Amino acid sequence: MTFLSSPHPLVPAQFVRREKRFLIHCVVDGQPAMAHTNNSGSMRGLLRPGMPILLSQATTSGRKLPYTLELVCPETVWIGVNTATPGRVLRQAVQENAIPELIGFSQLHAEVRHGQSRLDFVLDGPAGRIWVETKNVTLAEGGVACFPDAVTIRGTKHVEELAAMAKAGANTAIFFGIQRTDCTAFGPAAHIDPAFTRAFVAALRAGVRMLPYVLEPSPTGIRLHHRLPLVLPGEWICPTI
Repeated sequence: MTFLSSPHPLVPAQFVRREKRFLIHCVVDGQPAMAHTNNSGSMRGLLRPGMPILLSQATTSGRKLPYTLELVCPETVWIGVNTATPGRVLRQAVQENAIPELIGFSQLHAEVRHGQSRLDFVLDGPAGRIWVETKNVTLAEGGVACFPDAVTIRGTKHVEELAAMAKAGANTAIFFGIQRTDCTAFGPAAHIDPAFTRAFVAALRAGVRMLPYVLEPSPTGIRLHHRLPLVLPGEWICPTI
């Protein structure tokens, strides 16, 4: 089972508040501090004053802020909020043949242009070629992991592009990295972004493979777990598409 270790020990802190989208106020070792977050979503239900959080420390010079927000613990489980993590896990999992749907695609290239767009990954190998977008999932409601947690015009565009590619004969997929372990299914958040949900369902019908996988975050790293079944609008579960 793929395990991606933290490159450096994570720093424990307490959350204070979020400023705008990319700045976190917190307390480290009893002292006020600030951290960057690359998560532009709402992080709905995740940010509570005083709760434990884990930060990674900047290792390059020129960074304005010394920390990056990695994990939060609003209740009893750690939840990963770094949006780069699903892509990092996917890279390693492909090398280790840890994702059954992507076995046979051994060569991975990142940020590849297709027409007017730049997609996260293209994978090549004996099985052919597949284009893959990655999405980070943190929202859960009623035991169902949901994406997105805020309206995402960019995310909807990605899904529509992959659907068009699938209709033209390309092999396409979206890898949803669900950075929490308390969910039993996954689906589009129709109550948050109806446009994304419509695009999601249309893409599924066009042949885009939806790969919602549980990623278990911990202070020492993150582990790839099992694939979740899909719950689509209308409340029917589709475990095999």
